[in-house]
Amino acid sequence: MTTKEYNKCVDAYSDGVYRFILKNLRDEDKAKDVVQDSFIKMWDKVDDISSEKARSYLFTTAYHTMIDLIRREKKQISLEESFTRNLSVDHQYSDLKEVLDLAVERLPEIQKSVILLRDYEGYSYEEIGDICGLNESQVKVYIYRARLFLKNYIGDLEKVI
Repeated sequence: MTTKEYNKCVDAYSDGVYRFILKNLRDEDKAKDVVQDSFIKMWDKVDDISSEKARSYLFTTAYHTMIDLIRREKKQISLEESFTRNLSVDHQYSDLKEVLDLAVERLPEIQKSVILLRDYEGYSYEEIGDICGLNESQVKVYIYRARLFLKNYIGDLEKVI
């Protein structure tokens, strides 16, 4: 990949990678750091990556960088923080997007990642499998389970609105 092709990749894919990571982490600064790390890793291997594979490489790298960050942070959470996080709170919602975002937040990491890649970013099952290191059947199962959880969590739409 040439420098010109790399710069085109930055322009073309940085927003999509950022949206995907931000939806998972829900922290703008951390999402920006993950995206920047992903582009740095791509620059380090710019000679080995073809421009056709750049999008897949970026999302895969960003996904793995995000998972590493999440694992590091889980080790740092104190007992008190984990206790208060699990307290149930009754919220009154007026925005369907807010309800959906809260429901997506409650998904396990792998299910959240595949559902965001499929429904928010529009990737195919095969592409999601490449990014997450899963086969196509596993991707379909995780998406099905995530959608089932979201359906049960949100429940009857009339009760939410």
